[in-house]
Amino acid sequence: MKKPILVGLALIPPLLLGGLALAQSAGVNSLRGVEVDEPAIVDQVHRTVEGRMQRNYRQQPPLIPHSIEQYQIDLRTNQCLSCHDWTKAGERNAPTLSMTHYLDREGRELDQIAGTRYFCNQCHVPQADALPLVDNTFEPSSGN
Repeated sequence: MKKPILVGLALIPPLLLGGLALAQSAGVNSLRGVEVDEPAIVDQVHRTVEGRMQRNYRQQPPLIPHSIEQYQIDLRTNQCLSCHDWTKAGERNAPTLSMTHYLDREGRELDQIAGTRYFCNQCHVPQADALPLVDNTFEPSSGN
């Protein structure tokens, strides 16, 4: 009864080595166009578009009209809230967060931002004048 198991275990190393040799001979190409250990030259980064861009559909999260390159958003700090929290937005002349950001999962109102809405860049991204990464036929809503 133990013999078939031992024979099966003995086959594993040759099969693994054979698979490795096959993968290396297949000539796998990098998606970046360079070898894994070579630095890839990044194209010029798209510049942030200042001012507000129009939303493409109803309920689209607003785009961020300023750079957030050095913003810290982690478990301890959310720099977005230093301007956009309801307690500071007026004095900073910044848009206030939607009331939905102050509701917990059961719909109860909170005095601070809900944990489910704390990481702003889950939904909000900086505006950029960039070409689409893939072709698409999306049409913005008519506003109805």
